[in-house]
Amino acid sequence: MSELKVAGAPISWGVCEVPGWGRMLPPQTVLSQMSELGLTATELGPPAYLPEDPDVLKNTLAEHELTLVGGFLAVVLHDDERTEQTLAEAEHSAEVLAAGGAEVLVLAAATGLDGYDERPQLTDKQWATLISTCAAIRDVAARHGLATVLHPHVGTHVERGPEVERFLADSDLPLCLDTGHLLIGGTDPVELAKRHAARISHVHLKDVRAALADEVRSGRLGYADAVSQGMYVPLGDGDVEVGAIVRFLHEAGYGGWYVLEQDTALPEDGTDGTVSISSGKPLRDTARSIAYLDTVVRDL
Repeated sequence: MSELKVAGAPISWGVCEVPGWGRMLPPQTVLSQMSELGLTATELGPPAYLPEDPDVLKNTLAEHELTLVGGFLAVVLHDDERTEQTLAEAEHSAEVLAAGGAEVLVLAAATGLDGYDERPQLTDKQWATLISTCAAIRDVAARHGLATVLHPHVGTHVERGPEVERFLADSDLPLCLDTGHLLIGGTDPVELAKRHAARISHVHLKDVRAALADEVRSGRLGYADAVSQGMYVPLGDGDVEVGAIVRFLHEAGYGGWYVLEQDTALPEDGTDGTVSISSGKPLRDTARSIAYLDTVVRDL
């Protein structure tokens, strides 16, 4: 994959910030398996999952021959009364990311509720606050040498197609093109990439089963339940046109990171109903995604 900058992400190993998400594998396991797969970079994972002390973080990553790409920050952007707290969280996140040598802060417009299953409607005033808070966080991150991207994400206030388009019209922040979350939210990621190639500066590569994505979009199935039922699959095994997206972005001159993300929830009892955690399902699934991406790269 020499033509692409490819990184891993702890969420592919079930590591998530949502309370009650599932079993959290230790960093030693996750980072060592990333290294075993030949990955040379990772995103940070949830707050405090990896060490926040700069020297310890760098040493931990170096032990596995990994560098840090960036990190995900889901914070409330739309509430005036919480802006100060949000900016403090962004400052802390930016400090940790910069100290670890990262390049990008990946921002999402959290609702303030636990999980991703409820999404109250915003007023125009709240939307305006969301846009201005994004700009303030961009400036915070820039002081630490980081770029900021907005991640359209299921269960946040920028999820569905019209919200993504509205955000692009109202804000100058670039996007994190998450191929799975966009599809679940009803946006064709290929078409979005074609319309707004110049606004994409970070990519999360996911593949999903469209039937389960439809259930989530309709509200008939909760997001966490869909993840547990296997909505996310290795690249090439689902219904996202991953190959077409990579080829188009490459031809458009995109030079940023492609982060492999297969959102996974590992059962607390150590099994997923068919195989044990020790059998290495996250390792096998990520290996399968890498193998698929290799076939795409050979055709670039």
